[in-house]
Amino acid sequence: MLQRLGINRRSTLAQREAFLFYILIIPWVIGFVVFLGYPMLRSLYLSFTDYNLLSPPTWVGLRNYERIVNDPAFWQSVKVTLIYALGSVPGGTIIALALAMVLSQKLRGVNFWRTIFFLPSILSSIAVALLWLYIFRPEGGLLNIVLGWFGIKGPGWVTSETWALPALIIMSWWSVGGQIVIYLAGLKGIPESLYEVAEIDGANGWAKFRNVTLPMLSPTIFFNVVLAIIGALQVFDAGWVMTRGGPNDATLFYMLNLYRRAFQFVQMGYASALAWILFIIIMVITLLVIRSSAAWVYYETEQK
Repeated sequence: MLQRLGINRRSTLAQREAFLFYILIIPWVIGFVVFLGYPMLRSLYLSFTDYNLLSPPTWVGLRNYERIVNDPAFWQSVKVTLIYALGSVPGGTIIALALAMVLSQKLRGVNFWRTIFFLPSILSSIAVALLWLYIFRPEGGLLNIVLGWFGIKGPGWVTSETWALPALIIMSWWSVGGQIVIYLAGLKGIPESLYEVAEIDGANGWAKFRNVTLPMLSPTIFFNVVLAIIGALQVFDAGWVMTRGGPNDATLFYMLNLYRRAFQFVQMGYASALAWILFIIIMVITLLVIRSSAAWVYYETEQK
């Protein structure tokens, strides 16, 4: 009898916990359905329609996707965005890791420098773009003034078809404060005993970095790289504020092209199709990076 009462009591407790769980998760479910699930399904439907906001959507099947394949602006935006990602992600990763290595040392005033390097990542992207617009000015810009000290005539940067995209890549390296914080946390988690063992084996600074720091930090690097790739493929603010996609579409980012189609040409169906193509591109690239992680990401709990 006592055993049966104990079973009934545990069953009642489990039911109460389950009920509380569903009550607490309902707000999240509602938010997901209203603000994410429904808009995604709606945009998927609109991608198969001709829709200009002024009249009801008209079903056109795969016509929008056929237009995308034959649209030069689409291919230019894909090219520009991929080049930007190939420049900003590796460069930003190296700079953030190098700064984190320096800031992890016991230096005088290190907390001040950590704050200074983190600040750009929390500033408004529009404010950052306007600041760099001044730095990249062809005449009187800070960067060209510094180059002039060394006898180098600086280019037009954002006004140059050749240098506009490299300028935006350089600007992206400035806002790596978030990555630095994550790398600092990862560095703090590396046991000092590993460095002591490496020193006993005669390892120098570079050997310790290559054989201890990089393997132990590889999950953190992997996390930052995935987020950086996703962010780079969705870049918009810099191209819109600083160059408007020019000159000659040299900085026509994918999101900027999508914005033009949606809000300048009011082609909502076509823009929805572009959005889903971008979703597929991001998903494929992210999955490839995740699949590659088995070859270079080391987890301490793995059994060799």
